[in-house]
Amino acid sequence: MKVLAVCEQRDGTLRKVSFEVVTAARRLGAEVDAVVCAASGPEGCAAALAERATAGGHRAVVFAATATGKDLAPRVAAKLGVGLTGDVTDLAVDGGAIVATRPVYAGKALQKVRILGQPAVLSLRPNVFTPDEASAGITPETIPVPDGGRVTVREIKPAPAGTLDVAEAQIIISGGRGLKEPANFKVLEELALAFGGRAAVGASRAVVDAGWRAHGDQVGQTGKTVSPGLYIAVGISGAIQHLAGMRTSRIIVAINKDKDAPIFKVADYGVVGDLFEIVPKLTEEIRKLHG
Repeated sequence: MKVLAVCEQRDGTLRKVSFEVVTAARRLGAEVDAVVCAASGPEGCAAALAERATAGGHRAVVFAATATGKDLAPRVAAKLGVGLTGDVTDLAVDGGAIVATRPVYAGKALQKVRILGQPAVLSLRPNVFTPDEASAGITPETIPVPDGGRVTVREIKPAPAGTLDVAEAQIIISGGRGLKEPANFKVLEELALAFGGRAAVGASRAVVDAGWRAHGDQVGQTGKTVSPGLYIAVGISGAIQHLAGMRTSRIIVAINKDKDAPIFKVADYGVVGDLFEIVPKLTEEIRKLHG
């Protein structure tokens, strides 16, 4: 089975999700072709990928369910005349058919989708498929992108130096309305720094809508879907919209003064108390651990 793995790059460097996509693609077939678009225009890139998949006779086309992947995958599926199975958290082959597992009903249940048509177009939830050693050495083929189209990407503005994208971070500290005002996110930023640059700061929809944080920080159904190794929810009640974006995290820690907050129903560890007392103490202990 031939599989086309669509990688992503930023300023000439492959993004971490690219290695996850290749790793997952290898579960489906022994022959994996890794590609990356020469340009970021969504219409041109989608056309080039659809043509490459058709010409190569690929049984599946695999994307990451990032902002880029969510833009490209449905376009490619439409051009190929097939459906899209998105936000996949597990992949297998059974009797020659691809079986994809994905969360449904805001993460309350898992759906198994048996894909019989060809090619299968899939997008994978980031931070779920751990990259293997074989994927680390990939050199994707750069495919040319035709000019034209209604949308042209003129500029991609990087995040400030040292800032991690919540979609790729293995540790996320998210804040909600319990922080009371935007200036208090400094408490979470200090905790993130204590992890030695490995943590990102996220936010609930409520604080993003209030203008406290940028939309790129939002975790949830209408924000970014994340699956880090550690998710710390601070002052977040745990509305279903937020839970849909983070409940597949490996370890969830909730800090909230309301003992009946819904977030505690999905948390592995819960701390009931004043976040302004608890988080600084946690930051101090994390700093000790990291020297």
